[in-house]
Amino acid sequence: MNPVSKELALVIINPYPIRKSRTGGVIARYLVRTDLKLAGARMVGASPALVKEFADYLANYDPDDPGKCELFSNYVKKAYCADSNSGHTHRSMMLLFEGENAVEKIFRVTGDTNQQWLCGQTVRDTYGDLVRHPKTGAVEYFEPCVLVGRSPKYVKQMLDIWKKYLKTDSGIVHGAYAVGPEEEMQQTLVMLKPDNWRQPSLRAGNIMDLLSSSGMRIVGVKKLAMSIAQAEEFYGPVRGNLKKVFNIFGADRAAQALSREFGFPVESEQLKELCNYLAPLFAEREFENIVEFMTGRRPSSCLPQERVQPGTEECLVLVYEGPGAVTKIRDILGATDPLKARPGSIRREFGTNIMINAAHASDSVENARREMRILDVANDASFEALINKYYG
Repeated sequence: MNPVSKELALVIINPYPIRKSRTGGVIARYLVRTDLKLAGARMVGASPALVKEFADYLANYDPDDPGKCELFSNYVKKAYCADSNSGHTHRSMMLLFEGENAVEKIFRVTGDTNQQWLCGQTVRDTYGDLVRHPKTGAVEYFEPCVLVGRSPKYVKQMLDIWKKYLKTDSGIVHGAYAVGPEEEMQQTLVMLKPDNWRQPSLRAGNIMDLLSSSGMRIVGVKKLAMSIAQAEEFYGPVRGNLKKVFNIFGADRAAQALSREFGFPVESEQLKELCNYLAPLFAEREFENIVEFMTGRRPSSCLPQERVQPGTEECLVLVYEGPGAVTKIRDILGATDPLKARPGSIRREFGTNIMINAAHASDSVENARREMRILDVANDASFEALINKYYG
C-alpha cells in the first residue's frame, strides 16, 4: 500500500466569531479532533477587492449546488466588508493545517451546511448558526463560523485568491477597535511557548480563550520557529536579570551547601565575592537553557550559519490591541513563577516552572514594539512559501 502523502488544508475563521472571541475554541477543536499540525496563521483585514473576488468565486464554485453558492457568496459580501457606519476593518484569520488527509479531516470536523445543526459535534454545530423559516424553509440567518474547502481542488482555488492579497491585507490589522477620546490605544505581544505545541491538546486554544476575557482584540498572528539569533535578541535583557537573581540567592544556597558538606557553619556574607565570580557563569548557562527551550538548539553547539535558521521548536505569536492592553494581558497571564501566580491565571493553570510557563507577554508598550520587530510579526514569507509548496 502506498503511504498517504501530506496535504495542506485551509481554515478561514470569519469576522463574527473573531469579534465574539471564539477563536481559541475553534482552534482547539481542530487541534484535538485531528492529528494535524497548525503550520501557519495570518490575520487578514479583507479589502473590498478581496471581498469582491472571493464572493464572485463563491457564487459559482459548485455548479451542482447553486443555492449553497448563493448562500456563501452573499454571506461574504455582508460579513467581510468594512463596517459602513464606523469604517472599522473586519478581521478574519487564515489557518493552514498540514498532515495526512488534511483536507478531509478539516472538512469533517468543520461540518457541512446541510447538517441539522442541533448538537455540538462539529465546529459549525458549536459556533455557527443556520436558521430557516419554519414554514418555507428559507434561510433567515446564516453564520458558518469558518470557511473551508471540501477537497484539495477547492482549497487551491480559495488560496489562489487569498494569497494574492497577503502582502496588502494581512499582518497587523489596523482600525479594528473603537476607543473613546480619553482612552490610550496599546498593542502588546503574547507568545504561546513550545510546550503548547508538542502534542495535540486544548492548551493553546484555552489560553486564547482566557486572554479574550481581557476585552482586547487580536490584530496579528504568526506561527513561527524562532531562530537562535532571534531568541538571543528577544531574551537579551534577561541576561542582566539572571546575574542579579544569582547574587540574591547564590550566597545563601552556597553557604547552606558548604555547611552541610564540611560540618561547620559557613556564613553567606563570606561568599559574596565567590558569587560575584559565579554569577556570569550561572547567567550564561541559564540563558542557554532558555534559548534551547525556545528554539530546540543550544547556541554553544551550533555553527554560525545555523544561528539564523528556524529552530525545531514552534510558537504562536499574537498581537493584542486595546486600551491598557499590556497590563490587562499580563494580569490574566499571572506571575512568571507558576507557583506564585494566582489561581485561575494562565501560568498557574498551564505552567510548570519559571521557564516552562506556557506564555510570554510584553511588559511595556516599548518592549512590545521591540519584540514585534524581532519576530517580524507583520510579515511572514514562510506562510506564502508553504502555500506554494502544496499549491504553487
